This record gives sequence, structure tokens and C-alpha cells, in this order.
Amino acid sequence: MRLAWATDVHLDFVGEAGLDRFCDDFRGAEAEGLLLSGDIATADTLASVLHGLRRRLDVPIWYVLGNHDFYGSGVAAARAQARALAESSRGIVWLGAVEMVELSPQTALVGHDGWGDARFGDHLASRVMLNDFLRIDDLRLADRSELGRALGRLGDESAAHLRRVLPPALERFAHVVVLTHVPPFREACWHDGAIADDEWLPYFACRATGEVLLEEAARHPERRLTVLCGHTHSPGEYVPRPNLRVVTGGAAYGRPRLQEPIIEV
Repeated sequence: MRLAWATDVHLDFVGEAGLDRFCDDFRGAEAEGLLLSGDIATADTLASVLHGLRRRLDVPIWYVLGNHDFYGSGVAAARAQARALAESSRGIVWLGAVEMVELSPQTALVGHDGWGDARFGDHLASRVMLNDFLRIDDLRLADRSELGRALGRLGDESAAHLRRVLPPALERFAHVVVLTHVPPFREACWHDGAIADDEWLPYFACRATGEVLLEEAARHPERRLTVLCGHTHSPGEYVPRPNLRVVTGGAAYGRPRLQEPIIEV
């Protein structure tokens, strides 16, 4: 089985021609499934975009939500929509709603959204103002300390999901693919070929999920973990342990593309 991976496709920014090119690229990869690591559309367009992809490609789609996928809504409402979509639509699966997906006797897939959890860099001194803080209901907070706590809670939720699903997956499978939106390590938070600085790191890396990944990789040295993430729009790779590889995908608005690697399972 061959799985293609894409991230930060922002399909609400592309017209029919751009969507056609993306689907043609997918067919050219001869993949049998598609992984999407977030920032697919916005809250009010996500369901229609995913239904459209499923109709065009006729393969399973496994995805996690990125920060843009919550725009125009709140976190709980957007996740409820993703859960309902998975329950009502064959072949469209939000990984936050399942324990694991068996891709082959050797490989499992798990994942959750991930958030910049304000634990890297210097959140309180940062002058960065993201659209997230205006367009996601839960993050419209005037107080910077309160915002940091909210981001920390969101990161902890994703970490808790991984802490629950990773141990049984690693007990059963030699290789586990982890799909998440936000890079789980400072060293995986790439921007133009370098690591993001302390002003941007609070919102572009999730320490909570990284800690879980390191713990589980250490507990299962005979197993292999491949983490696929995005969010920064800049590609890079980080290998914190011999059995833990993190690949951050690159992206550009209006030009969705497939990433490397194509996953063979």
C-alpha cells in the first residue's frame, strides 16, 4: 500500500484548476490513500472540501486538524464537526476520533491536531499576533498570560491523545506513523532553512506532544516512529532518537502539493 502525504494545502485558496492539479499529482503518485496533516480549509468549508477530494480521488483520507481548520468556529465545535463527518462519511477519518488505523501487519497510523503550546520561546515577550487570536473563538483573549494557558491546554489535549494511543500501537506494530499539524520539537520548527526564533516558537511548536513521542520512543527502542507535520510552511527533518524521525512539510498558499516521503506499508 502506498500513501501520499500533503500538509497546509489550504484548498479554500485554490480554484478548480488548482484542485485539479493537486488531484492529478496524487494520481501520478499511484497512491492508495491520502494523509493530510492539517490546514485543509476553514471550519465552514472543511466538510465540503473533504467530500470533494474523496469524490475525485476515491481513496481513504486520514487527516488531523490545523489551526486554520478552526477559523470561524471554536475548538470543540470544529472537532465535533470532524467527528460527525467521520461517522457519516465512509473513507474520511479524523484521527482524533480513532485509536489507531492498521495500515498493514507492520504499520499503524495514529494522530491528533497539535498546537503551538506556548512552551518554547518567549510567549510573554513575543510581539507576534496571529489570525488564530482573532478567528478562533477560544483564543480571542486580551490577556497574554490567559492566552498562554489556553494554548497550553490545547497542546496537552493532543499530547493526552497520543499518550493513550501510542503504547498499544507500539506494542503491536513495528512502525507507527504519527500525523500531527504542529512540529513537536523546537528543532523541527523550520523557517526558511533555520529554526524559528523565540518570538515565533511559542505558536509553531508543541512541546507537550514532543515529550510523549520521546518517552514512547525510549520505551520501545525496537520500534520505529515516523512523525509527519507541517504548520511552518518550511520543510526540514529532525531525528531526536535513532527510532524517531520527524519530517516537517513545506507549503505555499495557492499551490498545494504532495510531500516526501510517499509512505510504503
